[in-house]
Amino acid sequence: MVVRALRHTLCLAPADPSFDVLTDDIHTPRPSLATAVLAISILDNSDIYARSTARIVATVIIIAKPPSGQIPRISLIDQTLGPSRQVAAIEKHDTALAHTVAPTPANMGVCMSSNVEDAELKKKSQMIDEGIAADARRLRRECKILLLGSGESGKSTIVKQMKIIHQNGYSMDELAMYRLTIYKNLIDCAKALIGAMRQFDILPKNPENMEYCDYLADYQVDPDPHIPLDQKIGTAVLSLWKDPNMEILLQRQSEFYLMDSAPYFFEESPRIAAPDYIPTEADVLRARTKTTGIYETRFSMGQLGIHMFDVGGQRSERKKWIHCFENVTSIIFCVALSEYDQVLLEESNQNRMMESLVLFDSVVNSRWFMRTSIILFLNKFDLFKQKLGRSPLGNYFPDYSGGNDVNRAAKYLLWRFNQVNRAHLNLYPHLTQATDTSNIRLVFAAVKETILQNALKDSGIL
Repeated sequence: MVVRALRHTLCLAPADPSFDVLTDDIHTPRPSLATAVLAISILDNSDIYARSTARIVATVIIIAKPPSGQIPRISLIDQTLGPSRQVAAIEKHDTALAHTVAPTPANMGVCMSSNVEDAELKKKSQMIDEGIAADARRLRRECKILLLGSGESGKSTIVKQMKIIHQNGYSMDELAMYRLTIYKNLIDCAKALIGAMRQFDILPKNPENMEYCDYLADYQVDPDPHIPLDQKIGTAVLSLWKDPNMEILLQRQSEFYLMDSAPYFFEESPRIAAPDYIPTEADVLRARTKTTGIYETRFSMGQLGIHMFDVGGQRSERKKWIHCFENVTSIIFCVALSEYDQVLLEESNQNRMMESLVLFDSVVNSRWFMRTSIILFLNKFDLFKQKLGRSPLGNYFPDYSGGNDVNRAAKYLLWRFNQVNRAHLNLYPHLTQATDTSNIRLVFAAVKETILQNALKDSGIL
C-alpha cells in the first residue's frame, strides 16, 4: 500500500525493477525511485496518499539507487502508529526527484489513469478524517468514573441501576440469566441462618422448622439454571424465617455473616421457588456475585458520556485497581452505612466500617488522585435505619454520643471519613439506597452536575 501510494504520487512506470522495499521480513522488488518520499500521518498531513496508509504498522527501509558513483542513501522508519498519532517521514532529495518524475511516454498514461483513483482515495481519506474527528469529539465529552469501595458496599448495584436508568433496562433473556445466581443466593442465605442457629444453640420454636433446617442444610442447587428449585424450598425458607426465635438470632447478627439481601430473598422465597420463575429487576438489583477483575460500562447522561469502571472490592482484588487510575474525572466511593456492626467476609475479626475507612484513607491520600474529586455514597441508608435501634453505633465507635438518631449517626460517620481526607480533596457526600431506582435517579442528577463541573476544570475551561 505504501509503494502503491508512492507510485501514484510520483507517476512512476510500474515496470522499472531497480527499486527495493524491505518491510519487516518481506523483501520484494518494486518500481524505481532515485528519490524516496514517504510521509505517514494520522491527522495533520495533507497528502491523501500518505493518510490512506496511516494504519500501517511496520518497519520500513527504502533503498533508493543513487546516480552512478554515489553512495546509496538508506532511510529508516521505525515507528508503530497508534494513539499518539505521531508523524514519520523519510527525507526528500529534490534533484533526483525532478529527474525521476520527468514525463515520458511510458509514464504519462499512468499519470492520467491515476486521476480516477485519486478521487477515490480522496473520498476514502475524507471518510477516515470524519471518523477520527467524531472519535475525538466523543472522547472530549466522555468522563471516566471509577467506582471504589470495600466488598458488598453496593458498587455493582450502582452499575445495574445505570443499565436500568440509562440503557433501557434488562431484557427478558438478560433477566433469566440471573436465575441461577438468585437460587444460590437464597439457599446460601438459608444455610448461613441455620449455621448461626446451631453455632449459638438457638433452636426453632416451631417443631416443623427443625425438619426444614435439616432439609435446607442438605439441599444443593442444580447447576442447570433451567431446572427450578424444589417448590418445598419456598415453604421451608419462609416458615423458618418467620419462626419466633429468629428475632433472638438477629440480635447477634454482627457475630456472623449474612448477606444484606437475605431478608428480601426470604420474604420472596415462594415466588422464587415457583416452576416458572423469571427474576424481576428488583431481584437482579439484590442478586449478589463477587466482582473479580474490572467491569466496564458506558452510558450517556444527556450530552455527557460516562465510562464507568467497577472493580473488585475484596482485598484480593484491590491490586488490580491501578490499571484504572489514569485520567479519572471523578471517583464514586461507596460505603455501606449498615456495615458498622459487621465483620469482613475475608477476615471475621475485622470490622467492615473500619476497613472502609482504611481503604478510603489510601484512596484520597494517594498520589494518583491528587486532583480528583470524590463523590461519597453513604449507601444502604435504609438498612442503617433498621438496625440502629437494636445495635447502637456507640458499641462500635465509643466516641459517638448521638444515640439512635439516624441523622446524627450518619453525620458522625461522614465526619470520620472527612477526618482521613488529609489531601483536602473536594468531597461530595450523598445518602443513597442503591436498590431503590428512584433514589439513584435523583442522586445521579446531582452527580451529573458534579462530574460535568470537574470535567470542565480538567479541560481548563473553569
